[in-house]
Amino acid sequence: MLRLVLIVTLAAFMAPVMAESWPSRPLTMVVPFATGGPMDAVARILQSPLSDALRQQVIIENIGGAGGMIGAARVAKSTPDGYQFVLGNVGTHAVSQTLYKTPFYNAATDFAPVILIAELSLVMVARKDFPANDLQQFIAYAKANQKTMQFASAGAGSATHLGCALINARIGIDVTHVPYRGGAPAMADLIAQRVDYLCIDTPTALPQIESGAIKPIAMLSRGRSPSLPGLASAHEQGLTDFEATNWSAFFLPRNTPASVVQRLHDATVAALNDALVQHRFKENGIDLVGDERRSPAYLARFVSDEIAKWAGPIKSSGLVLE
Repeated sequence: MLRLVLIVTLAAFMAPVMAESWPSRPLTMVVPFATGGPMDAVARILQSPLSDALRQQVIIENIGGAGGMIGAARVAKSTPDGYQFVLGNVGTHAVSQTLYKTPFYNAATDFAPVILIAELSLVMVARKDFPANDLQQFIAYAKANQKTMQFASAGAGSATHLGCALINARIGIDVTHVPYRGGAPAMADLIAQRVDYLCIDTPTALPQIESGAIKPIAMLSRGRSPSLPGLASAHEQGLTDFEATNWSAFFLPRNTPASVVQRLHDATVAALNDALVQHRFKENGIDLVGDERRSPAYLARFVSDEIAKWAGPIKSSGLVLE
């Protein structure tokens, strides 16, 4: 009994001490996708201001594969001391739980949610010489040519894969999937006209659309994007209630001390409130979430809701990955 009292007393004493001393060395932000993609852009924008807020260097490590699960799993299994955290998204922390037959982790229980950062609308884009200019023309062409077509993604199980897979299922076409190790290489091959279309985050697509290197077909968010106000959504173009969006958030390993979770949360809020950071997100077409959606408790509920939201469409599409 005395030993138990001592343990409890020591834990109560160590919590504030850890909060004051953490972080005492550099931290690693795991980005579970290749460099150059939208998640990497979010990480790079936050890296310097987050380092300033924490007074320790934040090192970015890109670990791609399995739709982001390889990188996320490394953080889930790491020591819960706050020195490794992951920039998760809809693919790593929602889609993976149903899409994969055996997920590498339980997204709802194996992480300590920190903060929801931003939402990124997906957009369907095609090679610049694709013989369709809107979604209805795309549907007509794809139904007639699906056996010879290919669509790209940032990897099997990624948000880009699921966005196109869901719209394919809704349209009723079966097109060959070509997975890449991130959104940047997938976009490069679309520009080179080696694949036919891609469902990608707006920030990645925007400069290529503006330069004429690729052709926009439809927004996959329910409404139009502030970054592409002239492009109608799939919902507006006849696929009623269709929606596929991405988001980004920080997660620490389960059992990370609450004081450390709060410290990383507060440092991220400070970074997000910086005017230059907000400008950089805006010019990259990334929409920051409001203050009311930034708490760890909100992110925990949000992840559970997202897992449930995507389970139905994934199951009905018949998509299952080993």
